[in-house]
Amino acid sequence: MKKKILAGIFLVSLISSALTLGLVCFILDLNTQNAFELGRFFTALRFIEGHYVQEVERGKLIDGAIGGMVNSLGDPHSIYLAPQLYSQLRAETSGAFGGIGVYMGFKNGGVQIVNVIPDGPGYKAGLQAGDEILAVNGQPVSEISPGEVAIKIRGEIGTTVELLIGREGFDDMTYTLTRENIQVKTVAGKMIDDKLGYIRISNFSENTGEEFKNKLTELEGAGMKGFVLDMRQNPGGVITSCVEVAQEIVPAGTIVSVVQRDGEKEVFTSNLAAAKFPIIILLDRNSASAAELLSGALQDTKVALVVGEKSYGKGSVQTLIPMMHDDGLKITIAKYYTPKGRSIDGEGILPDVEINSVAPLHQMYDLNLDANNDPQLATAEELLRHQVDAGKIFFDDDFWKTF
Repeated sequence: MKKKILAGIFLVSLISSALTLGLVCFILDLNTQNAFELGRFFTALRFIEGHYVQEVERGKLIDGAIGGMVNSLGDPHSIYLAPQLYSQLRAETSGAFGGIGVYMGFKNGGVQIVNVIPDGPGYKAGLQAGDEILAVNGQPVSEISPGEVAIKIRGEIGTTVELLIGREGFDDMTYTLTRENIQVKTVAGKMIDDKLGYIRISNFSENTGEEFKNKLTELEGAGMKGFVLDMRQNPGGVITSCVEVAQEIVPAGTIVSVVQRDGEKEVFTSNLAAAKFPIIILLDRNSASAAELLSGALQDTKVALVVGEKSYGKGSVQTLIPMMHDDGLKITIAKYYTPKGRSIDGEGILPDVEINSVAPLHQMYDLNLDANNDPQLATAEELLRHQVDAGKIFFDDDFWKTF
């Protein structure tokens, strides 16, 4: 009898799904294979709706199905935004929400802090680049998508968020942080000596292009003939700001190409008549996204050498798609390519001179440079001084023969 009941239930679900599927296929003009795959979904949906041990809301099932689809992509930058998260994200873009002053990277299923903004809540609490976020408000990050972690950490200014932090060599520790409106200058710099300059970009915000241009003009007026561009722990940011910076220092031609799945390409270019300065770039494992794009353009055009560590490897483009239930999708739609056609997504920028040790964290946020305790900076200065003394801008093959 039990088998007959189950068989009857399954048959009813199958017939119901077939009728629904037939209508959908007719409307969408689906072929047989696509119809079969869609039929599997409807069969599961109708069976769960009709026979799960307790009543469930269809909307909840659909949300879960969409979230599962996005998670199946294996892309930490693509996420489904349920109504609450989507509403929160939209509020953040209007400036109504704040943060804790950290930038995060997503890799191998984990969430890591890659940069800590000076004087922000995270900095004051003692968070450091390299710290791993294990849980947000008691919820393990393994239970939600990495992109969702970032959204949950943000919130209304003045409210608190609790983070469980893992740090190599230490016991896991819980931090309670109060969200603030985070605004920070992204470019700083000074003269190292009468010829060499130093410019640090902490991240790429809407004002970075203008800040960089002003700093470049200031140092050029002070006699700068070449400079160290420090983008260690720079997590990236606004692509248009990256392009604005590149247009000041990358010679005429391609800066970066954005290529979609169908091959459609958008190319960002520079009209700079000629490069003015030789550059040594400093990168580390936490340099990502826009920092990698700028480095790739300078490296490919031989205006710069890269010193330090292999960068993070985030070279993809996301877009936000609103849906019909106050929810949305944040989906990767394209990849970035350097002027020579290199994809950095999952690959990173390889240094011309690899030096794994990095400067102490505080050196990322002040200009009290100490090359004696920063082997990456010391090497950068040596390479740059050699190029400036030779009166050359481009790092061609002869550079290594003469160095």
